[in-house]
Order: sequence, then C-alpha cells, then structure tokens
Amino acid sequence: MKQPGVPHHKTRRKFDPAFKKEAVDLWLHSGKSVQSVAADLGVSPNRLYAWQKAFGQPAQSVGQLSMADLQKQLSEARRENEYLRREREILKKTLGILSEAPASASNGSRP
Repeated sequence: MKQPGVPHHKTRRKFDPAFKKEAVDLWLHSGKSVQSVAADLGVSPNRLYAWQKAFGQPAQSVGQLSMADLQKQLSEARRENEYLRREREILKKTLGILSEAPASASNGSRP
C-alpha cells in the first residue's frame, strides 16, 4: 500500500557489459523478434537496439568469416555428412539382418 506523502521512486537497473553483449548476441542469433527477446529478458526493445549500436555486431558473424574459415567449415560438414551416411547404411543392413526369419526356424508348424 502506498503511504500518502511518500513518493515512490523506481530504482534504475544497471546491466554489466557482459549481460548487454550476451543479450544482443541472443537477439541476433535466436531468430526471434526484438520484442520477444526483450520481453524474455525484461528490458525494452529500445534498450536492445541501443546495446546493439554500442557493441556492434558480434565478431564471428557469417559476413565476417574469412574464405579459409568457410572452406574449413565446409570440409568439416562434408566429412560429418559422409560419416553419417556410412552410419545410416550400417543401420539399414543391421535392420535387414534382424528382420529376416532364421533359416532353421519351423515357426511352430509340423510337416
């Protein structure tokens, strides 16, 4: 309850630079709208825009990667893709073997 004659002052929240950088990074990489991320963090969308302007883009955004870094990522992705293909083929063969009925099974029938 408010007491008459006593002004109610809102305390100003302070955020450390690490929080600000992480908030901007979350917003830029989450695929969510600025309003959604701001609501999740309990700050105003204008605050996120100000922090983005102050801290700039993250150092490792896709637009700033060098050609060598992109080539390395591509070769790693191709290697992983090949590994997963081999693994899938092994699983298919295993499933086929396990699905076959044993040759000596009589299935409970008598001649």
